[in-house]
Amino acid sequence: MTTNDLQTRAINTIRFLSADAVQKANSGHPGLPMGGAAMAFTLWTRHLRHNPQNPKWAGRDRFILSGGHGSMLLYSLLHLTGYDLSLEELRNFRQFESRTPGHPEFGLTPGVETTTGPLGQGFGQGVGMAIAATHLAAEFNQPGHEIIQSYIYGIVTDGDLMEGVASEAASLAGHLQLGRIIYLYDDNHISIDGSTDLAFTEDRGARFEAYGWHVQTVGDGNDVEAIDVALKAAKADPRPSLIAVRTTIGFGAPKKQGTSKAHGEPLGDEELNAAKENLGWPLEPRFLIPGDVLEFYREAVERGRQMETDWTKRFEAYKKAYPELGVELQRRLNRELPRDWDADLPTFPADAKGMATRVSSGKTINALALKLPELVGGSADLTPSNNTLFEKAGDFQKDSPAGRYVRFGVREHGMGAALNGMNLFGGVIAYGGTFMVFSDYMKPAIRIAAISGIPSIFVFTHDSVGLGEDGPTHQPIEHLAALRAVPNLTVIRPADANEVVEAWKVALTNKNRPTALALTRQAVPTLEGTNRGMLSKGAYVLKDFGDNPQLILMASGSEVSLIYGAAEKLFAEGIAVRVVSFPSWDLFERQDQAYRESVLPKKVARRLAVEAGATLGWERYAASVIGLDHYGASAPYKVIFDKFGFTVENVVAKAKDLTGL
Repeated sequence: MTTNDLQTRAINTIRFLSADAVQKANSGHPGLPMGGAAMAFTLWTRHLRHNPQNPKWAGRDRFILSGGHGSMLLYSLLHLTGYDLSLEELRNFRQFESRTPGHPEFGLTPGVETTTGPLGQGFGQGVGMAIAATHLAAEFNQPGHEIIQSYIYGIVTDGDLMEGVASEAASLAGHLQLGRIIYLYDDNHISIDGSTDLAFTEDRGARFEAYGWHVQTVGDGNDVEAIDVALKAAKADPRPSLIAVRTTIGFGAPKKQGTSKAHGEPLGDEELNAAKENLGWPLEPRFLIPGDVLEFYREAVERGRQMETDWTKRFEAYKKAYPELGVELQRRLNRELPRDWDADLPTFPADAKGMATRVSSGKTINALALKLPELVGGSADLTPSNNTLFEKAGDFQKDSPAGRYVRFGVREHGMGAALNGMNLFGGVIAYGGTFMVFSDYMKPAIRIAAISGIPSIFVFTHDSVGLGEDGPTHQPIEHLAALRAVPNLTVIRPADANEVVEAWKVALTNKNRPTALALTRQAVPTLEGTNRGMLSKGAYVLKDFGDNPQLILMASGSEVSLIYGAAEKLFAEGIAVRVVSFPSWDLFERQDQAYRESVLPKKVARRLAVEAGATLGWERYAASVIGLDHYGASAPYKVIFDKFGFTVENVVAKAKDLTGL
């Protein structure tokens, strides 16, 4: 237990490490760290279970700084409690190649559980982490052997609570009674524009109570004992908890505290020094850490080591008592796929009638679910359309947390963030489905997954104007191009059922990047040659019609069968044609130059790409493109394809124009 003096100085150490770093960088956000230091101190020193020497300890709690702009708060805590983050890194805040970037980045800084900054993303990811923790606890915990006990703690801000993704995620969390969530709300009544009275005046507590949350209020953000009591009460309640802590942004800065001036700019030397004088802190040196304060914080190292040791002993006892469960849980925590997980997956014979790729995806998911008990999925209220439900999955609900299927509701953005949180927590492989056109709603979550290397699997069905009568509001045009433009996102648009199987295999082994699957509503033929396991190359020669091709036809998804039919007609007229199935630009670009040249030899310059979407980007591979750079129409899909030129006859005509034959 700290003395009051030591406790005050320990809290002020957080404040002024943060403010000094922002001042040195001449950039950043001092307001949140200065205002929220006391509640962060309380959480980190009295409640958070973590091991600074092993940030990946499976039994730890998770801490999310959803207001990622206040990143120096987190970096200060990580350094003080003994993580591998030096004081020099704090001095290099926001500098090139430092481990202290402007917003926390997962995988860069030890102890950072997730990338945050785009407001609301951390809030939603925490909901996903709680889903994963709750599910694993229901599946593996046994009486007297509660191995999965993690809480998901977070600091959320006014800005987080204004964002729509937080509303979606909070509503879902309340419905599911995710009692493992405890969020401290930095209720400082200030946003960038000024007072929250300008735009954010609802009763936030009543709103969260309506969601089904346990809501408490702490009137003084510097009252450590009151915050401690609230955290204890939150842990005792079965509902997700929001603790509204009334703080003062930029606390201590005499002219800027309580104003938007403290939010996103350095205090300035004069105001920084005045703040130090106001709180009885030495003006020099900058980045001061009193010896007894550091000694107090570093107690977290031994405390964390002992926590992990105790947990490991309990896990060993668990494995002796429940050996099969122990082996299975260890495998999942190690993120290892079981042996022969990809055996017995369906194969599909060539079939002119075929099936929609969303249907073959459903068949594949059902086969995978038998071999991968960690496969947990869901849909944003489009389950029958996305074909994402597998047999005997069971719904994940508050009364059935062992269920493997999450009903996300019409909450695409919240689903995307939650999938990221589930996959970050570990022990599960999470996927979620919606229509491709609604990828727009979840784009920030997709981008966070790509930045962070989170292996979330996004299942997007109804991938083109081929969905038909629902019309242009539901027909994706620019979406493939937009998704392909996201660095580190693997976008796969399989041509038929066999390519779908391969696409899922890629997604499940895509360890450090997310995957987006683009699947059809309409039936597509199952083609000869798509069952050779070549999809992982991104593009491959499906068939050469004749030797020394004069022309290359390439397409993705449902248009592959179209160019195949066109190639047959062209070959019948004496034109040698290569047909290339091109399901993934990303996978193709990862191949070596020799392979890429073998598929698309430079000497064959006559190349035509066909895709029922925006043509942007195809120019890197093809001399000409048949695509759609306008919106669709409401009509049966065969009519739409005919009217917009996605016919064998039009492809043949364009090919002849290109070849001059």
